[in-house]
Amino acid sequence: MNAHTTLLHALMLAGLATVSVAHAAPQVATGRTIFQNNCASCHTVDTGMAQMAGPGLFGVVGRKAAGVAGFNYSAALAKAGASGTVWTRDELDLFLLDPAKRVPGTMMPVGVPDVKQRGALIDYLTSLQGAAAAATTTSAAPALAKADAQPASRAGAWTENQPGKVYHIKPTDLAAPFATDSAGNSARVQARPNGTLPTVMPGFTVSVFAQDADKPRVALRAPNGDVFLAATGAGAIKVLRSRDGKKADSAGVFATGLARPYGMAFWPSGADPQYLYVAGVNSVVRIPYRNGDLTARGAPETVIAELSETSGGHTTRTLAFSKDGKTLLLSIGSATNVAADIGRTPPVPLAQWEREHGVGGAWGIETDRATVMAFDPDGKNRRTFATGLRNCVGLLVLPTTGDVMCNVNERDALGDNLPPDYLTRVKQGGFYGWPWYYIGDNEDPRLAGHRPDLKGKTITPDVLLQAHSAPLGMVAYHAPKGATSAFPKEYEGDVFVALHGSWNRGVRTGYKVVRVFMKNGVPTGQYQDFMSGMVVSDRDVWGRPAAVEVARDGALLVVDDAGGTLWRVAPGR
Repeated sequence: MNAHTTLLHALMLAGLATVSVAHAAPQVATGRTIFQNNCASCHTVDTGMAQMAGPGLFGVVGRKAAGVAGFNYSAALAKAGASGTVWTRDELDLFLLDPAKRVPGTMMPVGVPDVKQRGALIDYLTSLQGAAAAATTTSAAPALAKADAQPASRAGAWTENQPGKVYHIKPTDLAAPFATDSAGNSARVQARPNGTLPTVMPGFTVSVFAQDADKPRVALRAPNGDVFLAATGAGAIKVLRSRDGKKADSAGVFATGLARPYGMAFWPSGADPQYLYVAGVNSVVRIPYRNGDLTARGAPETVIAELSETSGGHTTRTLAFSKDGKTLLLSIGSATNVAADIGRTPPVPLAQWEREHGVGGAWGIETDRATVMAFDPDGKNRRTFATGLRNCVGLLVLPTTGDVMCNVNERDALGDNLPPDYLTRVKQGGFYGWPWYYIGDNEDPRLAGHRPDLKGKTITPDVLLQAHSAPLGMVAYHAPKGATSAFPKEYEGDVFVALHGSWNRGVRTGYKVVRVFMKNGVPTGQYQDFMSGMVVSDRDVWGRPAAVEVARDGALLVVDDAGGTLWRVAPGR
């Protein structure tokens, strides 16, 4: 090969390399976006950051499964690691396609079914190698603790849970930011020990109403008493029927092929609804329904085709109808922890932005996120109902007053006891602080000075819950007419809340159901442990309450999405 030929050959190779890099770069960039929109609420890719709800993914390609030291992996993934599984590109492709199929028992809720998106995501993860990672998702990851931060305290820990215990956290009780380290302390889920039952209030009994391997996350009672379940990971709506109310006699699939179904509501309300509305990760559909149907009588009809331009971060959408049935209310959680990367100003003048998106409405990747949105029942006439609600997973319209209520998962990485999660009535046009403020006019130090104009405009929530409890589903207790298992009268009108449990806390908290006291339809600020006992140790749990519903006979049904159990709590000994 002469010098000329060698030069040509070198130029050709350089050209091919340039084409290859040019092709790979968009794939990596696309994969980074997919990661930020779908994975960054649970995983970080930054070295030196605390663990999050999921293990850090920097350097994941080539790493042994369950290979991050100190992370509380599920027994299923730990077993995969013990068997020698290594995260190669091919192994990631199989896992991300269907996590539950590849590793039965994994806590990974959903996969990435689209082959192009999955490939781009794997390209991005493959690029995260070397001594350090680019800070691409710092807004989603916990901030490094301050140098003078203190270690975790056991105050508010699971060991203090006791049915009957009453709590009243006040805005004046707030801890200082970074008073403790920001923890990455996910629970390791184990199988429920044989014969073990949750602990409930004296005067009540608990039993298994149903089991479901798909681990549903939300329950809804139909007018005839059937119980509908949203199996989010399976993309399905299921339905249970019981003759005596004590145990499900039949279980079937009502609808399949849905995009991460979560929130559900029948419309119109009353004995003869025409549709079951289902909120997915970025759309709302309605399925034709007549009271008593066990399978869908028609294909889902798309009512809202796109909820926001981004669908990652918090993906659990809940919905409810106003008391008069004329307004569809929908909660959309934030895309990131604290919107650190959106900049100080919106793309148009602030006054114009807030006219279109509400007071305190964020922009960029957070446009129309951390909100409750309102629509007509046909999905039209979109408008902002309230802003600044970081992740309103529970959304409820009180049947007595018509007030809208939210359970809110507050932000992470400020310490073990800050800020409290909360339950609150939601006022139309109200701003609840996120991302710039929390629990009233307390400014987030990570965004200090960004929005001084909002001070004095934030609404303080009604009920403060232990920080990092992760409230999910809730229900107002009203015994149905003729209920044979009705709760005592003092429970009427109170609100039950499922606390899914912490990860961003040094000593875990939550993993229980609490009763929020109401007086004349207004929260008093106090709440009470009602059902607990699912935590085994500082490291291990066997259950995680995700939702609650009142059965036709008046019993309380509790969805445990870790054990795939639907519990029934009723008066008795």
